[in-house]
Amino acid sequence: MTVNEKVVVLTTEHLKHLNEKLQDLQPQEIIRWAYLTFPNLYQTTAFGLTGLATIDMISKLKSTEESNHIIDLIFIDTLHHFPQTYDLVKNIESKYHPKLHTFKPLNVENENEFAEKYGDQLWETNDEYYDFLVKVEPSQRAYKELNVVAVLTGRRKSQGGARGDLPVIEIEESSGTIKINPLVNWSFGQVKQYIDENNVPYNELLNLGYKSIGDWHSTAPVTEGEDERSGRWKGKAKTECGIHQTSSFTHYLQAVNKNSISQ
Repeated sequence: MTVNEKVVVLTTEHLKHLNEKLQDLQPQEIIRWAYLTFPNLYQTTAFGLTGLATIDMISKLKSTEESNHIIDLIFIDTLHHFPQTYDLVKNIESKYHPKLHTFKPLNVENENEFAEKYGDQLWETNDEYYDFLVKVEPSQRAYKELNVVAVLTGRRKSQGGARGDLPVIEIEESSGTIKINPLVNWSFGQVKQYIDENNVPYNELLNLGYKSIGDWHSTAPVTEGEDERSGRWKGKAKTECGIHQTSSFTHYLQAVNKNSISQ
């Protein structure tokens, strides 16, 4: 592992070695290892159940002398979250006192402004462009502005779809950001048990059958036997919003970078 001003570079061999060593560790051990290993470590979260468990685990790493949450949070506010999600953010801030960095789509502050700028229901007319505007571009901007080296994510193998063979640690091609998935091997049941046993606040929509909660317009409850993320983009051949598949948005990212250079 080599370090310069902004980047930690892991070779393919080192990445493979780390995944072999981390695979059998408990989430708390992986989080502690990441905290002690990487500079500029953040947690990216939309305040889903796994992210909430991670926040609580981080809070228990603090020494008695530390008054603040020791790993800053990055929240990508798509402007289209459920009201219950925004309420949960306030509850988490009140309980854990994290430093929260919120990033929104460029040059808009609310859902109405977004519709005025890009048209009504862009997620229906051009869902790829919508995903880029509300998730991919803000996340890449966050990594750049905060000089992020590594992030903790809430992804798990048991969520199904493209996450079925997820490693503990990986590298995002577009930004070089190291992504660490500490609860990768936990089931939904294990996460929910942790939440209940540790009195962690969670989204009240969970009690209505919403196991994975994203934007209000593309999230539905799931039924017994369905994958927990099957309520996301129901009826579409889609399982990810793009925030963890940025290579698919290279053409958009290049256009944004070109415009920023010319301004």
